[in-house]
Amino acid sequence: MKALASACMLLATLATAPAWALDKPKGEPVLTITGAISETNDGGNAVFDMPMLEALAGRTASMETPWTEGKVEFSGPFLREILKAAGAKGTNLKVKALNDYAADVPTEDAEIDTILATKMNGKPMPVREKGPLMLVYPFDQDKGLYNEKYFGRSVWQIKEIEVLP
Repeated sequence: MKALASACMLLATLATAPAWALDKPKGEPVLTITGAISETNDGGNAVFDMPMLEALAGRTASMETPWTEGKVEFSGPFLREILKAAGAKGTNLKVKALNDYAADVPTEDAEIDTILATKMNGKPMPVREKGPLMLVYPFDQDKGLYNEKYFGRSVWQIKEIEVLP
């Protein structure tokens, strides 16, 4: 009976524990998630280096954008996977660039195949070429996204995403 009670307590503990903890970055941090999140690895923030981001599920897509010439191939993790890794619990995101530009992005935009591009044409993106991270909408999958509303949300040189309740 004692063993059964111990097993039940262990199962109850495991059921309430997170499935995994967010590891600390081993390399230089490139993205900080702040705000309404449950998974942290740096104080109250979730910090990612490039290998951590590239380990998340994502996609590679070839598309035209207003900021590039001709078709360009972007690859990187899905925005939804980054938010999931940070335990995001909000309805809006404030996506912030290195130059302090910021755009408000509804979290529902993460439900489509929006990515945080880490590479352009197979190469890491330097700051001079919109890097190190760029929010790229799936313009190749949905031509209806190719408009000013989504262009304004397509932040490049991203350094931080604040999750707002």
